[in-house]
Amino acid sequence: AFAFAYFLSALVRAVTATLAPVFSQELGLAAAQLGLLAGAYFLGFALMQLPLGSALDRWGAKRVLMVFLAVAVLGCAGFALAQALPGLLVARFLVGVGVSACLMAPLTCFRHHFSMPAQLSANSWMLMTGSLGMLASTLPVQWLLPSLGWRGLFVLVAALLAVAVGLIALWVPPDAPVSADAGEPAGGYGQVFRHPAFLRVAPLGFFAYGGMVAMQSLWIGPWLTQVGGASAQGAAQGLFLVNLSMLVAFLCWGLVMPWLIRAGWAGERLIAAAWPLGVACLALIVWLGPRASASLWALWCVCTSVVSLAQPAVGQAFPRHLAGRALSAFNLMIFAGVFAIQWGIGLTVDALRAGGMDSALAYRWAIGGYGAACALAFLWLHLGRWQQRRTDGGERR
Repeated sequence: AFAFAYFLSALVRAVTATLAPVFSQELGLAAAQLGLLAGAYFLGFALMQLPLGSALDRWGAKRVLMVFLAVAVLGCAGFALAQALPGLLVARFLVGVGVSACLMAPLTCFRHHFSMPAQLSANSWMLMTGSLGMLASTLPVQWLLPSLGWRGLFVLVAALLAVAVGLIALWVPPDAPVSADAGEPAGGYGQVFRHPAFLRVAPLGFFAYGGMVAMQSLWIGPWLTQVGGASAQGAAQGLFLVNLSMLVAFLCWGLVMPWLIRAGWAGERLIAAAWPLGVACLALIVWLGPRASASLWALWCVCTSVVSLAQPAVGQAFPRHLAGRALSAFNLMIFAGVFAIQWGIGLTVDALRAGGMDSALAYRWAIGGYGAACALAFLWLHLGRWQQRRTDGGERR
């Protein structure tokens, strides 16, 4: 039941990449407007993360997710009925609010009931169902467009979200909220945001993880059409390959994480070792420009998917009664990053075009700037780990 809801949330998140040519042609949206439309979802999503975390810790995953999904149903129906950009933005914002609990609710539930290896496997497989939803947002959506149109598509998603509410009501057992142990402070978001484990990975969540979602759910599509010269159908096929690769990557993470934990490779250590691959791959994409194929973007997404291990590591760094807040705080960093990067790349591309730069070169400069920010975020992780080792060594002495 959790996975079905998360599948739909990922589909509606990523579908703007496939529908970008349709929105540009039918509604006359420029790059910055496309970025704003896609980012409105993530703005609503990000703004709900802090109240969501408190709600999950107080009322449990089942009740919270059902209420939020009802808002998503209204948002999808409103998007189907909207006639201009302001209405689309409001509806897209409501969709983001409504599906903002689709991953945090199950992750909080897993934190309460599963061991660390089981959590990492379950988390990776939840992300795999999200990749399946993003996969469904590519060629399957392209196939449905002639018969349903984009408005009919959002009516269908609204109906399926209503079904998800029913499945959760029937199948998910109530998850009793967890209170602080006797003598332990109740804590709150101040405690979360000040924690060294959170501070080390927060820029990583904003730039690397948020940027991966921003590219996958919007800007890979326009890159393939406006830089690589692909048709709308060709871009949808490329996005299908990207999302299929991510599905396989998360399936593999779920399978190998218990073994990696036993071997001493988990969380921050694995991220710190593997991050240069993703940054090098993005640099190659920018350098190749029109010759950078969808398969290279798929490779970049797979290499960057290692940052997903930071999320359960954050949850484990805090006691159970703070799990919802800790996970939602990190999710806030991710989706604030998605909103900022999606809109920021659009603004950068439009500004460079207005300055006389051709479209392909404008995209390369914008993506190159994003890659530099990612490298700085990973270096911040290394600095935090070095400081933590110094502190631990001093305490032992």
